[in-house]
Amino acid sequence: MTPRFQRGVVTGSIMLATVMQTLDSTIANVALPHMQGTMSATQDQIAWVLTSYIIAAAIATPATGFLSTRFGRKKLLAISIVGFTVTSMLCGAAITLDQIVLFRLAQGACGAAFVPLSQAIMLDTYTMEQRGKMMALWGVGVMVGPIVGPALGGWLTDSYSWRWVFYINVPFGILAFIGVMVALDESKLDKVRRFDWLGFTFLSLAIGSTQLALDRGNLKDWFSANEIVVELLIAAFAFYLFIVHSMTAKKPFIDLALFKDRNLVVGVSLMFIVGLVLYATMALMPPYLETLMGYPVTTTGLVLAPRGVGTMAAMMISGRIINRVDMRHIVAFGLMLSSFSLWQMAQFNLNVSEQTIITTGIVQGFGLGFIFAPLTTICFATLPAHLRTDGTSIYSLLRNVGSSVGISTAVAMVARMTQINHASLVERVDATNPIFRPEAMPHGMGLNTAAGLAMFDGEVTRQAAAIAYLNDFRLMMFMTALVVPLVYLMRNPTLTDADRAGAAQHAVMD
Repeated sequence: MTPRFQRGVVTGSIMLATVMQTLDSTIANVALPHMQGTMSATQDQIAWVLTSYIIAAAIATPATGFLSTRFGRKKLLAISIVGFTVTSMLCGAAITLDQIVLFRLAQGACGAAFVPLSQAIMLDTYTMEQRGKMMALWGVGVMVGPIVGPALGGWLTDSYSWRWVFYINVPFGILAFIGVMVALDESKLDKVRRFDWLGFTFLSLAIGSTQLALDRGNLKDWFSANEIVVELLIAAFAFYLFIVHSMTAKKPFIDLALFKDRNLVVGVSLMFIVGLVLYATMALMPPYLETLMGYPVTTTGLVLAPRGVGTMAAMMISGRIINRVDMRHIVAFGLMLSSFSLWQMAQFNLNVSEQTIITTGIVQGFGLGFIFAPLTTICFATLPAHLRTDGTSIYSLLRNVGSSVGISTAVAMVARMTQINHASLVERVDATNPIFRPEAMPHGMGLNTAAGLAMFDGEVTRQAAAIAYLNDFRLMMFMTALVVPLVYLMRNPTLTDADRAGAAQHAVMD
């Protein structure tokens, strides 16, 4: 096997592994309303299918650095692929909400290593001169999931069952496993390094308690419930202990030398916001279209899929210009495009056309495509090689935490604001108003019969929920716009003589 062909197989295999994650998340979003019916769950409860997966990945991700140096990247990636594939089948076979949440936790833990390992492998496989293009190519491959996922998930759910959105991972898992075993070389091992169980426990407790409070806050009426207060106090105390322990331990769970690199600190902060906005939007759109606008699940998948096309197109463009233009300009442009698309979404109503939804999705996908590859390249450009795997773990951790916080907060805000909006709208209902007289209202709807009143209340609830969704989109628009200046706190990477020498060596080997 020639070095060039070997690099191609490795790149393809790790792209397949990551595609499983992206495919799984987008398919699951579209199928959530159907899972909700099967499991007899509320909207808050079914959101655990998404957040349990993300939070498990967030907790397990920081351990990737230690596990890869102790057992080797190849072995860890192969085991993770097998575990992810098996737990995907178990998710598909689940018959209760508790079961699917448990299996999604296991699935998230198994898949946690995919992104940090694949990023570290790509960064080590290619030189600085090649990294921008290859990360863009890798990103294009990863976006196959979001492109195919919604439409495929809708078709599988309508034609067969939502369970097949998990079974579909099996062929991808088999191919990725074969590629990794055949082409990936094992990394150097460090059997002396010990696992910092205390630091891992503190961090896991902080993340888990925070997520539990976010997931159950709306159900328990937030700070009026002792449970939520206790969970947040535990989270704050655990995080404090984690910081103190990390500053005093000889070999902490997370090497604090990482945070001396300005590019990494700013980059992971930006990725937190990107993860929050990206996954919250993906979680909100399916119920908005299916529940409020009455879209069939297949149609929902089809109108959401073009966002991935926009991302793929932008990644192909960014891959060509990434070595010619200041990467910070590219990231800032992507953030501004994403903010603009969220402004467009905040103008939606319950009669919005499919064309508008598709156009807005493409614009948002286009913006996100200009963020991923340049941000990843800048983030790790100045980080020492021996910290790279730990760095990619933190990068993925903040993205996952942002995603989990975004989904939980967005769903909770929709539920809360729907109640507030409903009360506000009902206050304006007056039977003496001519527009509320029976002859002026749609057939069957009115205030003078129980059936008509029920229909009227249902429509008021629908409109109240729509306003709540639009408020969420508007909030995310402001958040995305406000972080644009942070991009210019990073240093733009430049090619060094060592990078050029490495590029020449690769060319000779090819």
